[in-house]
Amino acid sequence: MPPADPTLNLQVQTLYTEHHGWLQGWLGRRLGNACDAADLAHDTFLRLLSRQGNSYFGGEPRALLTHIAKGLVIDRWRRQDVERAYLQAIAHLPEPEVPSAETRWMILETLYRIDAMLRELPARVRHVFLLSQLDGLTYAQIAEQLQVSLVTIKRDMRTAFLACLSMDE
Repeated sequence: MPPADPTLNLQVQTLYTEHHGWLQGWLGRRLGNACDAADLAHDTFLRLLSRQGNSYFGGEPRALLTHIAKGLVIDRWRRQDVERAYLQAIAHLPEPEVPSAETRWMILETLYRIDAMLRELPARVRHVFLLSQLDGLTYAQIAEQLQVSLVTIKRDMRTAFLACLSMDE
């Protein structure tokens, strides 16, 4: 990790002093939960500190903070959706088959990463990948269903597999 930029730290400190209370209140109104609002306000300033490159925050600090915070809120909601779906999927398991808390945490972390990877894929590539991996369709069946060439399906699957491989990086 590169050494901390004192100018960046001072700018973030000033932004924090002047806008943290406002940001936490803004988040609290949207989330309806003061604890989550405090966490996301904190994460917003951490995101500012970890920014690469230009440390100039512009003349609209609240717009910047709001932009970062909105992204964090959306990420939180997505994570909650993934967690809810996973917990519903295991809710019907017999007691001896229910994963331990540690195993559930590891599975959820993996699911979050998979969800993020899938969201970054182009829509058609994601659709092709899911048809292949979840629905079990062959490449030829996918090509016929989507009315594209087999070469296109193979190219899309290559893109998806490369994204899967890059998840460990």
